[in-house]
Amino acid sequence: MNIFNKVALQGLKKSRTRTFVTIIGVVLSAAMITAVATFGTSLLNYLTNGSIAKYGDWHVEFVDVDSSFVHERADDNEVSNTAAFENIGYAMLDGAKSPEKPYLFISGFNDKTFDTLPITLISGRLPENSSEVLVPSHIAAKADVRISVGDILTLAVGNREADGETLTQHDSYRAGEEMLEPVTEKTYTVVGICDRPGFEEHSAPGYTLITKADTADQADNFSLFVTLKNPHNVKAYASGAAGTSAYVLNDDVLRFLGASDNKLFNTMLYSVGGILVAIIMVGSIFLIYNSFHISLNERTHQFGILMSVGSTAKQLRNSVLFEGLCIGAIGIPIGVLVGIGCIELILPIVASNFSTIISTTVPLTLSVSVPALVVAAAVSLITILLSAYIPAKKAAATPVMECIRQTNEIKTELKAIKTSKLTQRIYGLEGTLALKNFRRNKKRYRSVVLSLTLSIVLFVSGSAFGTTLKRLAKQYTMDFDYDICFYTQDMDESKLFQLYDELKTADGVYESSYQAISTYSCEVNTNDFLDSYQETAGYDGTGKTVGLSMDIQFIEDSIYQNFIESLGLPTEEYTGQGAKMIVVAKDKSLADIFATRAMDFTLISESGVQTKAIHTTLVDTYPVDTLPAQSSEVKPYVLMAVAPYQMKSQFDTLNAPAKLGLSFRSENPSQSVAEMETMIQSAGITSEYTIYNLYGVVDQYRSVTFVVDVFTYVFVIMISLIAVANVFNTISTNIKLRRRELAMLRSVGMSERGFNKMMNFECVFYGMRTLLFGVPVAGIISWLIYKVIMNAERMDNFHFEFPWSSMLIGMLSVFFIVFITMLYATGKIKKENIIDALRDDMD
Repeated sequence: MNIFNKVALQGLKKSRTRTFVTIIGVVLSAAMITAVATFGTSLLNYLTNGSIAKYGDWHVEFVDVDSSFVHERADDNEVSNTAAFENIGYAMLDGAKSPEKPYLFISGFNDKTFDTLPITLISGRLPENSSEVLVPSHIAAKADVRISVGDILTLAVGNREADGETLTQHDSYRAGEEMLEPVTEKTYTVVGICDRPGFEEHSAPGYTLITKADTADQADNFSLFVTLKNPHNVKAYASGAAGTSAYVLNDDVLRFLGASDNKLFNTMLYSVGGILVAIIMVGSIFLIYNSFHISLNERTHQFGILMSVGSTAKQLRNSVLFEGLCIGAIGIPIGVLVGIGCIELILPIVASNFSTIISTTVPLTLSVSVPALVVAAAVSLITILLSAYIPAKKAAATPVMECIRQTNEIKTELKAIKTSKLTQRIYGLEGTLALKNFRRNKKRYRSVVLSLTLSIVLFVSGSAFGTTLKRLAKQYTMDFDYDICFYTQDMDESKLFQLYDELKTADGVYESSYQAISTYSCEVNTNDFLDSYQETAGYDGTGKTVGLSMDIQFIEDSIYQNFIESLGLPTEEYTGQGAKMIVVAKDKSLADIFATRAMDFTLISESGVQTKAIHTTLVDTYPVDTLPAQSSEVKPYVLMAVAPYQMKSQFDTLNAPAKLGLSFRSENPSQSVAEMETMIQSAGITSEYTIYNLYGVVDQYRSVTFVVDVFTYVFVIMISLIAVANVFNTISTNIKLRRRELAMLRSVGMSERGFNKMMNFECVFYGMRTLLFGVPVAGIISWLIYKVIMNAERMDNFHFEFPWSSMLIGMLSVFFIVFITMLYATGKIKKENIIDALRDDMD
């Protein structure tokens, strides 16, 4: 070991506190970078395994191949696994209401195919022989054909042909061009209902029925599923092996392997990871750079002497880089282990929430990637070397005499530190000294203020992000009175109420209601609007007639009755023939749009012939939440009338389409929805409908919020620790570098009280300068986060809330950190002998 490296090691041992804090900073930096890399790897592995569980562990499907091709691929060195099923043929699906999908496609599976291609049973069991069949549930939902377990299917099975070409599942239906040539008749017993198979393309013309392959009577026509050893070569391999045959890539799995043309998810993941790593590196560079910069300030005199006896700039730079490598050799391995350990502790906490966000039975487990760890360690090492190289290069370029005299650090003109008499009167002698010292050492203190600013900005913006998501989840929960909603537009009312009587008996349901919503046109004179709304809507006040869209919500009579009573209105005026109606008329900010509380409207039918006049009273709210909007059109106002269901027949002459809805509250919404789906299928409902589990959406949002909270706060806490370490390191060392100056003040009579007062003023100046920059920046970033979320959610009436609580915590934390650090550093100075401190430069 050369003399320069020995000197570097001695310097590390001498300044143990600074060395320890620097190592802690490196550990935190490496831990965070490792945590980001490890979590990214674990998430990718989780999503890949989840996709495999849903769509199958294969990379490319060859749609129509013979047995020789199947054997060739099985013996291929690039292939790790193969599975195939027999393409038995097509049969017409009688009564199918999906014109682009008129067929049943029969596939013959073997045991290996069942293992490779996941099948999710809804009811029944898997087929055990070639006379049994599994039917997908989307036949009922899409084709409106009901097939139940136990049904016997007799099918004329054949091939699709067009212009002499045999068509496959990869070829969309060609109406008027193709025909089905029956070859044989087959009879199957339905033994199970399953979800749509993941390998069935959405454009496929046939619903896939699955039976057991008959080895004695097998056609030489197969669909082959191939898993490659290197999935990144899948496109080249597929195009080369298929020749003129069709093939399908399993993009749902390949995209998480980075082997798909759809690289959006990976781009987002790596972009977010890159941003996080960049933030970590910025915070770490501040800490480590300041540490080396301060170290070099202490060793400037030493460097000057070494350069005076012939040391080169390269030798001095290498000495500092060696110091950085020593710190990295200790900090990086510990940081990598800490990062892995943190993720291992966090994953079990968020695993259940991830299963809510992403529907899969695959567990979220720790996945450690050696290349990712190597990259994390390399990034940490680069951060250290950059932080060490910059101040080392600067020190090596400093003239020898300036280093020996140590005159290069503070160069301040008199006018820069001159203070007014008013300032001296306000602050006193101690405050004035603190202010002058702050101005005189701007370079030295700028990094402290920047580190504190970075800390407060990260903490406040991170807290604002989590708080905004929580408020959104809360609003989603509070804005709806029900957990489950069923709605339809073309179902007969009598059938709807029969179904309603059955659905409300589902397990867990404890409250239910029904409603109907119809939309009408009406004309309004613009003079009836408030002046503020006329200005917002762009009306010129000339009193012209404009058309508006009015919804009428017909609700249960008992609920309407209670609502009228809660408003203190006379019941007899708002029920019966020609009764008044309740209307809510608001703009996007929930402000009234009409000038009076009593309005008459004339509703107009679609044909414009029939009309109906209604007398209304305007109120501020309606009693029952409306049905979910099916249109993406956003109106700049809400004009909603509320009436009892018994009045619905009075509006039949206007022939407005009605959306009928049933809503339910349940103790276990997911279980209730599953049971309701079974009831609806058993009832043979052929009308289009939607059943909506709102609670599931809210629960999913809560899970997203929880996961974001965990990682946001863990990240903010760790990056704040880096900032705190930076501040502690910088302030404590700066105080140590000023030991001679402080000893001089004490030697000329500055009392203990005056000394403490001066240091407290310095704390205040640090804090005030930090808040001057940190608070506005944190507020702006919090607002930008709110805008980004609002643009994504497109929600109205969700206003920005300034993060006062987190801002207050951040502000108090700044002063607390600075005060504690000052207390620690000055405590050590006070313990020193004044004479020894004054003779410091003579040692």
